[in-house]
Amino acid sequence: MSLSTALASSKNDGVLILLDIDFNSQLSLQPSSQQQFCTTPWCTWGFTLHTIKLPLTVDGSPLQVRELEVVSMSDKKAVKNVDPQSWLAKQDLSNLDKAQLTALTEEVISRQATINIGTIGHVAHGKSTLVKAISGVHTVKFKNELERNITIKLGYANAKIYRCSNPQCPRPGCYRSAGSSNPDRFPCEREDCGGEFVCVRHISFVDCPGHDILMATMLNGAAIMDAALLIVAGNEPCPQPQTLEHLAAVEIMQLKNLLIIQNKVTWLMNRKLKISRNKLELKYNIDVICEYICKKVPVPIRDFSSDPRLIVVRSFDVNKPGSEVEDLKGGVAGGSILKGILHVGQKIEVRPGVVTKTADGSIQCRPIVSQIVSLLAEQNQLQYAVPGGLIGVGTKIDPALCRGDRLVGHVLGAVGTLPDIFIEIEVAYYLLRRLVGVRMEGGKKAARVSKLLKGEVLNVNIGSLSTGGRVIAVKKTPQPRSLLRIPFALKSPRR
Repeated sequence: MSLSTALASSKNDGVLILLDIDFNSQLSLQPSSQQQFCTTPWCTWGFTLHTIKLPLTVDGSPLQVRELEVVSMSDKKAVKNVDPQSWLAKQDLSNLDKAQLTALTEEVISRQATINIGTIGHVAHGKSTLVKAISGVHTVKFKNELERNITIKLGYANAKIYRCSNPQCPRPGCYRSAGSSNPDRFPCEREDCGGEFVCVRHISFVDCPGHDILMATMLNGAAIMDAALLIVAGNEPCPQPQTLEHLAAVEIMQLKNLLIIQNKVTWLMNRKLKISRNKLELKYNIDVICEYICKKVPVPIRDFSSDPRLIVVRSFDVNKPGSEVEDLKGGVAGGSILKGILHVGQKIEVRPGVVTKTADGSIQCRPIVSQIVSLLAEQNQLQYAVPGGLIGVGTKIDPALCRGDRLVGHVLGAVGTLPDIFIEIEVAYYLLRRLVGVRMEGGKKAARVSKLLKGEVLNVNIGSLSTGGRVIAVKKTPQPRSLLRIPFALKSPRR
């Protein structure tokens, strides 16, 4: 079918046209008042016919279409079955072989991140700016965050890191980063290179707040980190209070892979060389960071065969106010899979679930049983999700139970495979000698940390759960018992 025939036969009824063209080309519709652009091997545009006139051009030349598919927008079933991301590797659930899967398998790394990297450090040292420079995603999204220009909640962003296939391509320019939904391959732009950039890593960033009162939020994010980037501003003395506090936290949590990145070094140069403000905002050495992530952060060994278990770090209601009843969607749980594989259509259980108090004051938990209706890694649709990376799990759960991060700290997995629920724990601990994260004036030493006392209320972090706990007993050996305000379900928590 020719393009002109397709347009003429659609009767002014919106169409969805899939064109197979060169992915570096820019499509120009003449004129174009309703269109969507994407620079990918398979491009999708939705538009209304009367806004389009032939010919269509690519880089000023008439468009040569190798393959064309036209779907009437009024046929919702047909449109639903069209894969809007056909430039990514296809996942086929019917042919899934867990024994053959790895974190670098093409159909996995193409759509889903497989490594979680946290950004930690003092407030205003550039953690969110670095994430945006690598991934293109601005993690500061909430109103109160934008008003104060600081990160308050955990921010999330995915990015692909590419390496040029030509071994002669000089470093660090042979490394490149792009958003999660970009193609897995594209030509190298260096003159006479002849190679192509190939996706070698797909990572999820966990952007942690750096303010002192948000330390519990940082610890929640650390529960799912495989590595961390410690951001240090070059224009301030080091260490700043939260730099030291975050570093102590990841050391206690035994996070082995840590890269230290110095930011704002151009501010120091500005004092001597009077560099203009515009040059201070350039993204210097992002390719170097991509190279070090690939070389210094190993791909973790994952367990694909066990029963799936996901730790929830975000949950929300995606329905807009005033939505029609037939358009309502179930709640969404966001998090990272610790082990096993989740797939669309799978029956799942969430623990502890709905937590209530009985008349006598005791806590009662009712696990939630539901079904997975969709899996997403940012905008990438998944048929199945593997350990590592941050994903969103669309369910049939009442959205009221997911609204406002109400499922944070819960565990999601296959029905009947999750651990028991606990309200009282006994832990081994050790205390820091002095307080960290506190700014002391005049070179004074921070106060010493006192011993735990019976009846003392502590802030307890278990996985992604942050809750209050009252000390009910302290033994001679350092193993206090604590009564938690919120129950949790996690057997032998990693952190």
